[in-house]
Amino acid sequence: MRITVLGAGAWGTALAAIAAENRHDVTLWGREPHVVDEINSDHRNTLFLPNATLPAAVHATTVLEDTIGSDLVVIAVPTQHIRSTLSTSDVLRGAHVVSVAKGIEVGTHLRVSQILESLRAGNTSFGVLSGPSHAEEVIARMPTTVVAASTLADVALLAQHVFSTDVFRVYTSDDVTGVEVCGALKNVIAIAAGIVDGLGMGDNTKAALITRGLAEISRLGVALGAQQQTFYGLAGLGDLIVTCASRHSRNRFVGDEIGKGRTLQDILMHMTAVAEGVPTTRAALELASTLGVELPITEKVAAILFDGEEPRSAIRNLMLRPVKAE
Repeated sequence: MRITVLGAGAWGTALAAIAAENRHDVTLWGREPHVVDEINSDHRNTLFLPNATLPAAVHATTVLEDTIGSDLVVIAVPTQHIRSTLSTSDVLRGAHVVSVAKGIEVGTHLRVSQILESLRAGNTSFGVLSGPSHAEEVIARMPTTVVAASTLADVALLAQHVFSTDVFRVYTSDDVTGVEVCGALKNVIAIAAGIVDGLGMGDNTKAALITRGLAEISRLGVALGAQQQTFYGLAGLGDLIVTCASRHSRNRFVGDEIGKGRTLQDILMHMTAVAEGVPTTRAALELASTLGVELPITEKVAAILFDGEEPRSAIRNLMLRPVKAE
């Protein structure tokens, strides 16, 4: 197949490598000319995956029009930049589309599938690939399992076929809404987990946060029509655990640094990659408000990030909420 991956960050680069290893014709689109040049000349992407060597079959470009006519397009662009990237392009026309972006669009409160629908991008079908899968470990061929979700069984099976290897196992699902909500909200909870780490709190605190965070994510997802079981699978519990605990997690890193006393502006200014949980925090809260869904952890993350609430005070306020049955 002719496959395009939009986004030459860590995850897009890792997926391009997997597809190339499976003998597909892969084009990787990126914004940064020096990243693209290095991929083409040295088969490396030292900005985002410094320890990896890429298959020679991965070709990179900065020209979006070079990717028109692909059979499958993988969207690995940060959620907040998808609309600006694709609004004037025909790159998706006639193609199957699989998104690996994780977030909710600020202002519209749309998930990626809904963003594409609003753009009327001309793609023939849509799926989402998600799960506990840090690019740094995937490119190092550490065993990883994810889930491909689509309302069309053929699309989920296509993603499964394209990306499955002896160390990268892909399951299928039909719950696009649930997988997208899991991928978006787990980043918010991971910021909270990082704050817990930065404050030097213990395993009890982290376990409570992950457990109640999962309840919060599933509450919003079910209100949007998702299947409850999705939240206890790879896209939900699996991805939540790895994002809250891993040293590779950008969102956990943001929270960790805030817990240590740095400001959000300073942290983001010095980051190479995007922490999607930051804009999603605000978007998720606004979306939940329209549905009458309570997100107490997300509310406190927003208060810390955007309103200057002191982290220890925020945690204390969460602990002092009225007691109730689990």
